[in-house]
Amino acid sequence: MINQTTKILQLLGLIRRAGQLVTGEGDVIKAMQQQQTRLVFLAADAGAATQKKFRDKANTYQVTLCEDFTRLELSQALGQSRSSVAITQAGFTKKLLQLLEQTN
Repeated sequence: MINQTTKILQLLGLIRRAGQLVTGEGDVIKAMQQQQTRLVFLAADAGAATQKKFRDKANTYQVTLCEDFTRLELSQALGQSRSSVAITQAGFTKKLLQLLEQTN
């Protein structure tokens, strides 16, 4: 049986293939500022300064910040090396938030 973590990571890969992701630190922060996203994934093993910056931005722009996955897990799910990812499509965001709620 597939657990919730695997479902979330598989869905992230699908979202990337659908072109509904913003990746890269600068682009993700810009998407937050322009209110194009409600959900951001940040690698749990990102640097302390990066974590602080993302937490502050997420708090300011009322964006849900998920730090449950490592850089390796996110990179494998996306097929490219990334430590920050923003979801831009509302339907995908809703589904991911439901899955994240079930894991906690």
